[in-house]
Amino acid sequence: MATFSTLDFVIDSGIARITLNRPDAANGISMQLAQELLQASLACRCSTAVRAVLLTGKGRMFCAGGDLNSFVENAANLEGFIKELTTYLHAAIANFAHMRAPLIVAVNGAAAGAGFSLAACGDLVLAARSAKFSMAYTGAGLVPDGSASYFLPRIIGLRRAQELILTNRRLGAEEALEWGLLTRVVDDAELAAEAEKLAAQIATGPTGAYGAVKKLLASSFEATLETQMELEGAAIAAAAISRDGQEGVAAFLGKRAPVFSGM
Repeated sequence: MATFSTLDFVIDSGIARITLNRPDAANGISMQLAQELLQASLACRCSTAVRAVLLTGKGRMFCAGGDLNSFVENAANLEGFIKELTTYLHAAIANFAHMRAPLIVAVNGAAAGAGFSLAACGDLVLAARSAKFSMAYTGAGLVPDGSASYFLPRIIGLRRAQELILTNRRLGAEEALEWGLLTRVVDDAELAAEAEKLAAQIATGPTGAYGAVKKLLASSFEATLETQMELEGAAIAAAAISRDGQEGVAAFLGKRAPVFSGM
């Protein structure tokens, strides 16, 4: 496995844990962090041992977005620098979106800019009660990246996405939950334990079925009703003959808890 310096990455008991580890820089996304996030995402997507992915940040902040200091340092070739950085970041997010394992994001503090984007791309998102969310891009004369313009309108609707991006309105955790951005808000001291509990639950589930669900939900925004139902039919038929599908039906009929293999 690759050696990482800007994030911590470990796979254990079916759970891949990714922790952004630049706390002195508010976990800002530097070129190296973007590259390492891509490497970690590839390991998650390509390993059959990974059945849940848990993403969080070290320190007081989840992620304050792009490392703007690096923008100044690379001013002579800033356009090329940003295109390269976003290439790595966007490839990582694409891997998270297309992998079988659900992505659980635990937002432990401020999530701004690309940090907000990372939170929005999660399949399940927990946030500490003190967490704050802000797009922040246009305040610096920039525009969203990291999939925000794709996920936010789908999650909260166009009008609210416009408000967040154009006015840089800051949302507290409770309001973000009310808007539908979050799965659950928990007390700060309980965030790590609750995120681990949820990851352990997901890691013992039918991973293949979870992957199929992710595909179906993604296609639902583009497909016609008939096309979507055709995709559903094919997906449930494939699930029914899978090892976990067979186990799930047998357990239901036998009135016992299923033991899913993730295959």
